[in-house]
Amino acid sequence: MNNIFVFIGLGLIGGSLAKSIRKYIPTSTIYAYDLSKTRLEKAKSEGIVDYIQDKIDENIACADIIFLCAPVEYNKDYLKAIKPFIKNNIIITDVGSTKASIHKVAVALGLERNFIGGHPMAGSEKTGYDSSTPLLLENAYYMLTPGDKVKRSDVLRLEELLKTIKSIPFIIDYRKHDIVVAGISHLPHIIAASLVNLVQDCDYEDEVMKRVAAGGFKDITRIASASPVMWEQICETNRSPIIDMLDNYIDSLCKVRNDLTSGKSGAIYDLFEKSRAYRNTFPDENVGLISSKNSFSVHVPDNPGAISIIATILSSHSINIKNIGINHNRELGEGVLRIQFYDSDACELAAKLLKKYNYQLDF
Repeated sequence: MNNIFVFIGLGLIGGSLAKSIRKYIPTSTIYAYDLSKTRLEKAKSEGIVDYIQDKIDENIACADIIFLCAPVEYNKDYLKAIKPFIKNNIIITDVGSTKASIHKVAVALGLERNFIGGHPMAGSEKTGYDSSTPLLLENAYYMLTPGDKVKRSDVLRLEELLKTIKSIPFIIDYRKHDIVVAGISHLPHIIAASLVNLVQDCDYEDEVMKRVAAGGFKDITRIASASPVMWEQICETNRSPIIDMLDNYIDSLCKVRNDLTSGKSGAIYDLFEKSRAYRNTFPDENVGLISSKNSFSVHVPDNPGAISIIATILSSHSINIKNIGINHNRELGEGVLRIQFYDSDACELAAKLLKKYNYQLDF
């Protein structure tokens, strides 16, 4: 696959996409345009970008695929800017968290045959090119929202690219997409930000809430550190679905408040029992960046060198570790380390060895 890719915007997502393409399709050619010259020059010096675009002009007409990786509202403007240079065989896609608004612009511009909406379901509380990594998109769902006039062959081309960089393409109608992400992404970000602000407003002068906040609070509010600019635009472009979800959520909170006020027997138990039962049905193919396949969690004491001891035990028996990470919230039990191996035989042998050294494991 010796394609030419043009990136407009090279932040966290754009940078991660470009790095993934460079990693898995090293013969590809990558052009990039960004408002930050420093960012572009760094990407070029690292060998991620081949050519820097000083402006959007006829040079982008060489592209096989154009990625619009700026904030949602800016992507609409860039879609208008690139229109004069678009040929029939060029795929245009974006990475925005909302899809209906940009699809409308594509239709209005007569680009609906070229445009396939995209939304990688991956992110970080960190922003910018410096935080980008090819690992960000691996094993992550990548939503695609092709319009009615897009050729099936073009959808397949984009799907094949995503599979090559280890993402999981997921085709969905763009209207349905916006309702889905309002519930599973946009509302949680609003809740996290509101909860952090609530604690700040209700804290004591000695900031005791802030000082003792840990564990569950930090886990559920991690996403409150996301970019204010990006999230303002996301909420503006997906206003109606978010309002509908907010209304439903407010109703559910009012019910909880009423149950607590009235002391209704069993109501809170039912709340947590229902949520626990549903939460336990969620697929666990991904644990952060680590798949649950051929992996386990290890209870590790909080001592210097604890991780290196485990690595030494495994390496001394020629067992390669595919991936390793720390479970900050210990959701999978009390295990601290999550370790993944390349195959089931290595996983089984590693488990036997660590158990021999009295490590407790969770599968």
